[in-house]
Amino acid sequence: MSGEEGFAVEVIVDKGDGRKAPSCPHGMLSSTESVKKILSGYLLWHSGMCRISGPTLLFQRVCGGQHSGRRFFACSACRDRKDCSFFQWEDEQVSEARLLARERENEAKRPRASHAEWSSRLGRFVSLPLDQRRFCEDCQLLLLRDEWGSHSSHAVLPEVPANRLRRPSLLLRPLENKKSNAQYLFTDRSCRFLLDLLHSLGFRKVLCVGTPRLHELIKLRNLEAGNEPMRSLLLDIDFRYTQFYTEDEFCHYNMFNNHFFSGEAAIGVFNAFLNEEDGAKVVMVTDPPFGGLVKPLAHSFSQISETWRALQTSENTSHEMPMFWIFPYFFESRILECFSTFSMLDYQVDYDNHPLYKHGKSGRKQSPVRLFTNVCPRDVILPEEEGYRFCSICERYVSSGNKHCTACNACTSKDGREWRHCSLCSKCVKPTWLHCPKCNRCALPEHPCGSGEDPEKCFLCGSPGHKRRACPRGAKQRTISRSNCLSRRINTKQPRCRTVAKSRKSAGPKVKKHSHVTFPQPRSKPRQQISNGPKMEADPGVRREMKDPGDFREAPDHQVQEVCPASSPRC
Repeated sequence: MSGEEGFAVEVIVDKGDGRKAPSCPHGMLSSTESVKKILSGYLLWHSGMCRISGPTLLFQRVCGGQHSGRRFFACSACRDRKDCSFFQWEDEQVSEARLLARERENEAKRPRASHAEWSSRLGRFVSLPLDQRRFCEDCQLLLLRDEWGSHSSHAVLPEVPANRLRRPSLLLRPLENKKSNAQYLFTDRSCRFLLDLLHSLGFRKVLCVGTPRLHELIKLRNLEAGNEPMRSLLLDIDFRYTQFYTEDEFCHYNMFNNHFFSGEAAIGVFNAFLNEEDGAKVVMVTDPPFGGLVKPLAHSFSQISETWRALQTSENTSHEMPMFWIFPYFFESRILECFSTFSMLDYQVDYDNHPLYKHGKSGRKQSPVRLFTNVCPRDVILPEEEGYRFCSICERYVSSGNKHCTACNACTSKDGREWRHCSLCSKCVKPTWLHCPKCNRCALPEHPCGSGEDPEKCFLCGSPGHKRRACPRGAKQRTISRSNCLSRRINTKQPRCRTVAKSRKSAGPKVKKHSHVTFPQPRSKPRQQISNGPKMEADPGVRREMKDPGDFREAPDHQVQEVCPASSPRC
């Protein structure tokens, strides 16, 4: 590809050749999660447990709206090479030794105990007296009596009553890696609204995909007298929930590649849950990570819908599986591109552990998270006590600030504020935007004129066909900056960074001095090479290394070079 062209990376959800994608061992954790603990035959990671992502996704460069370049496999769950460095060209011939090494690594990072064994362990924990039910907050593990000694130096919760055991999301520490597995949990307000809504719509089975709080509330409400019971099945990539739920209540699942980690056993539970032979209507509620790619998520949800349709009777095969997809409103165009029958509702979803997405705020500080659904908007009743009202023209509930525009013939606000109609643009725009005669469009008053006439033009160079992240001018500037830094380091004999300088100072006594250069004493072991990018998995005789570090989905530059042989392959 020419260096003058900008490009992005797009996921290929359907390879079309039926070949199986390679699996990546997504188990690289942060420094605070790197301590392995083996307790009673269970392999655990500190605050992370076992993490593999299953089959990878196929990606390809996109330049000017057209696919170009070689296609490659990469991790489905991680958006940062520091978390999972798996990379493989689609047409690459992988050696037998490399496949065996990859399989050994995958096997090492699978859980040592089955789900049935975890369920048996939960039964033994529940049978303990209250003063012997302990939870290790460091290892995120329910402790049995014979494991107390191994956790004597850890932070341990002394008593776990039944009401806390029924709410594992309050016991477990939320995962915080925003580029792989960040967990933001619904507030009770949003959870209760969703549950009341599903109950009023007549659903009695709820498939909770990445929504553990909703799963908990359904089980809690079933314990209350006078409520019609609802069944729920939680699909989540967080393996820690295995110790709290049985096989009929939880499946270890990756929503980005529609992969069940327990294989056919979990798929059987999933299919039995989707079957509506007993007359119980099924609905799916999903809350994916906001940084996830929409296309693979939509592909997985479409596969779930197809499975649901295949299990129904002939008169129901023409209908779609009812879904509620919880996502920020600015992804509306991408979701509607994948699901044309979806519509966005005005209800604002808020989260307990998110600093911004809170209820009760006004203006631009309101939560941007909305409900996308293929259920008729007229049937979704939003709470009037929170300011929502019914628009008889649009035939749906809208927020208090979403006024009906007669020119657009719709309630056009997306962010909860009252938008205004621009006759020159022939559409409603945000209240802070003004019409710019030079750009011939509405924009913020302080916007740079002439840079945004075409929304498809680059902000840096003004050329069409690419965005700022893929601008070749920006790539050139980064390359020049790196070259200048390297030449300046060579000319002045400076170390690469402060960390390396400190390590050289602590290496030992100085043996020889010149006027401006200091040579440290040689070490007995060679210092590990500091590379500019994550190391790729290697054949026995060659290692592949990325030229340009960073997230390939944001600043992709997947040129590879052959470097010296490596003794330890890495995928």
